[in-house]
Amino acid sequence: MASIVDTAKNGAQSLKKVIFASSSGTMIEWYDFYIFGSLATTISGKFYHTGTEVGDIIAWLATFAIGFIVRPFGAVFFGRIGDLIGRKFTFLVTMSIMGLATFAVGLLPTRETLGDFAGIILITLRILQGLALGGEYGGAATYIAEHTPPGKRGFYTSFIQTTATLGLFLSLGVILSTRLIVGTEAFGEWGWRVPFLVSIFLIALSIWIRLSLRESPLFQKLKDTKTVSKNPLKESFANPYNLKWVALALFGATMGQGVVWYTGQFYALFYLQKIFGVTLVDSNVIIGVALLFATPFFIFFGWLSDKIGRKKIMMAGMFLAVVTYYPIYGAMAAFAPTDPGQHFMFDYIGYNMPALMALIFIQVIYVTMVYGPIAAFLVELFPTKIRYTSMSLPYHIGNGVFGGLVPIFGLALINSTGNNFAGLWWPMGVASICFVVGMLFVKETKDVDITDASTSISMMGQVAGEKAKAALGGSPVKE
Repeated sequence: MASIVDTAKNGAQSLKKVIFASSSGTMIEWYDFYIFGSLATTISGKFYHTGTEVGDIIAWLATFAIGFIVRPFGAVFFGRIGDLIGRKFTFLVTMSIMGLATFAVGLLPTRETLGDFAGIILITLRILQGLALGGEYGGAATYIAEHTPPGKRGFYTSFIQTTATLGLFLSLGVILSTRLIVGTEAFGEWGWRVPFLVSIFLIALSIWIRLSLRESPLFQKLKDTKTVSKNPLKESFANPYNLKWVALALFGATMGQGVVWYTGQFYALFYLQKIFGVTLVDSNVIIGVALLFATPFFIFFGWLSDKIGRKKIMMAGMFLAVVTYYPIYGAMAAFAPTDPGQHFMFDYIGYNMPALMALIFIQVIYVTMVYGPIAAFLVELFPTKIRYTSMSLPYHIGNGVFGGLVPIFGLALINSTGNNFAGLWWPMGVASICFVVGMLFVKETKDVDITDASTSISMMGQVAGEKAKAALGGSPVKE
């Protein structure tokens, strides 16, 4: 613990550098990941030709979803490397893969030139993006947490929680700026490539910054004492006590957090554009303003979780989302540019951008509640030697699979039922289940000392079980 406290007291600038380098790099990776989805309505027809515009968008969203689905595989692969070799090395590798894959999308010829191979190559690049992102977040969150002093972990890790929203905000800003500079026609022809291509410069800058970082003090201690895990996968998922907390992290926290997150940010943008008929520019402005005003609440709720606990805030965010999504989207329909023909609670009023901004803002507040404390929560569940592997898998299943499938499941439900609000059933159902599991089975973690493996939540259960076994005449417990 001394090394962490010393860093906080004597090396405030060092801690700031750790947070800045980790957060800026992760933000850029999210930027790379999100421009793909943000441009769905603009360029889906350039790589897929299904015969209808909706079909092209579904094909594009399916490709977008592939990047989410493979994230758990990236979490396992790179999490293992991070627990074997180190946090710093691993997130440098993942950032390089993400940057090169995104740059390649900007250079990729369209279907007119390559035919169906264009779509196949695009899917391959999307898989690489998903694998890289699967390894990035766990490393960056763990790296920051392993530098922070006790009692402030929620606050400091909340800075990395802002990166996904800032990455989306940055992607919308670059897309909107490029479109305004080159014009609508040119943007549709070639300007859409610019957001992909500029990412290579952002990635290069972030790698340069991260190269100056040292390994986290807790992992360095494992290396110095030669206690690094020999098999992180086995220790994470073959150990029944640890596996129990992996499962609870998923079903009691991250899957609900994932669907609330993607509904409030990415899915809300899709609804604005495709269901409510808001223009590309206006929809990006609406989302951008809402994100701008809501982003500080990631840090607020991270700070608050150090005071009152992680669980209360995350569960409250899920509960509010479940009970208010229908009224919120009913109000959005009332303020759409044209009457969408379907209403809930509100009659059609007329186009009102500020009202739509406020309604998106409310949704992003829910995002900040479920997402602000979750990095600290996940870090505190698992011991240092298998932390990267153990926390990354439930996070990326919850966000990559349950959250990432929100748009395509939602569109499929809308198309099959003819009900515009049916797209909300998936996030509401998943968040409801997660809320119940979380309230019943997930424990508070804020007072866990992560420098001591025996006091992590997962190891506490194992030690308690071994003591009980010893008391009943089983094997003695090694203290």
